[in-house]
Amino acid sequence: MIKIKNIQKTFGNNTILRGIDLDIVKGQVVVILGPSGSGKTTFLRCLNALELPEAGTIEFENNPLNIDFTKKPNKKDILALRRRSGMVFQQYNLFPHKTALQNVMEAPVQVQGKSKSQAEVEALKLLEKVGLADKADLYPHQLSGGQQQRVGIARALALQPELMLFDEPTSALDPELVQDVLQTMKELAQEGWTMVVVTHEIKFALDVADVVVVMDGGVIVEQGFPDDLFANPQHERTRSFLSRIAAE
Repeated sequence: MIKIKNIQKTFGNNTILRGIDLDIVKGQVVVILGPSGSGKTTFLRCLNALELPEAGTIEFENNPLNIDFTKKPNKKDILALRRRSGMVFQQYNLFPHKTALQNVMEAPVQVQGKSKSQAEVEALKLLEKVGLADKADLYPHQLSGGQQQRVGIARALALQPELMLFDEPTSALDPELVQDVLQTMKELAQEGWTMVVVTHEIKFALDVADVVVVMDGGVIVEQGFPDDLFANPQHERTRSFLSRIAAE
């Protein structure tokens, strides 16, 4: 279980997160929906300290770790949190001067101190997992957007994180490339990875999510099982958002 309590974040005079509480069970897929500006990405980035909240706690009960942002965690705690979570970004963020294989090897070598030979063996297995074993020696500019994103997923998996974070992983892709990435994510869910996914892909949420969370205005306005939430949303803001998505 991962317990997230009272996460608050401001930028200047702008309050982005107004006290987010969320429990995530091991092996669960949590999909976060909501309109632009609702705080979804900021919340996701807080979960591995890419953004530092002013208040709130994140507790990993298995292999215990408890981060209290109110007390301004030290660098050691922040690094410990980041080792528990792998982040997949909208824009891939691959090193352009490194091959797909080298991108996946980088964190295990630099963060975990693994030998290059061990990291290479494990990275090749991960590239095979995401269907890109034959692209190991190619550079990012030689890959399609969907392939780059799948390398990004392999890179996030390389540290064997307890929590996988996906920030709208298909939003920058051409429509014909979206399904390959979503299929890879579905396979990870079936393998039992714990995942938090910010996305507008409603079908993915219906097919894969255990819990759907709807955010707006920096708060969680509603959460529940996908079938229940989509069929019978209880909050007016949820109904308005889903209607807008359906119209698009």
